[in-house]
Amino acid sequence: MLSEKGELSAGVHISPKGNASINGAYAVSNHFGVLFSGSYMKNERSTKDFRHKLLEVGGGYIDTFGPDNNRIIEIYVGYGGGSADRNYRSYDDHKVLTSSTQEEITFAKTFIQVNYSSKKNSYLKLFGNSYALNYGTAIRISHVGMNTFLINNIGQPKEDNMFIEPVFFTRMRLSDAVQLQYTSSGNFGLKDRKFMTAGNSIFTIGAVVNLGGKKPGSK
Repeated sequence: MLSEKGELSAGVHISPKGNASINGAYAVSNHFGVLFSGSYMKNERSTKDFRHKLLEVGGGYIDTFGPDNNRIIEIYVGYGGGSADRNYRSYDDHKVLTSSTQEEITFAKTFIQVNYSSKKNSYLKLFGNSYALNYGTAIRISHVGMNTFLINNIGQPKEDNMFIEPVFFTRMRLSDAVQLQYTSSGNFGLKDRKFMTAGNSIFTIGAVVNLGGKKPGSK
């Protein structure tokens, strides 16, 4: 959601399932921005453990338009990489462990992402106060390919996939710089794969800080 040279946007988000992410973007000029993001997820259960790490960087075109120049379009391309570890366990009727499978994956990804957002506000009245709301969406197309794939320390044939990920967010402004953000996203794989498959939908809540750029209502 960059609008002009020198603007910095950074956010931290967490999901109910324990997925934590940090992301940011900086407008190098009025029409070029760079972005970075990182995420970490750890979920432990008796029958399945899952751990996921990812880092991404990218750059691309940004522009504003509309009657008050408060609509924003961004087009980014980028590269990332990470790892995923999964452990599956089975038990008999007496809760005795009968089998255990460990999967270890490292991967690389490339992506193109188109963002549309607006600094035009609607308002929510809550507990006697009025809070400005704004909205946005992004569509990302990614190619993800395994670099290594082990099952119980034995090498396996590597897989890849193409994914489409739509993202929708709502932001509630607490001040000129700080906003709360609710995000929902889906993930759809375009190839039929056994291991490199799409993940579940994700819902996160977090905080976003914007420094510089066009303020709401400015032209």
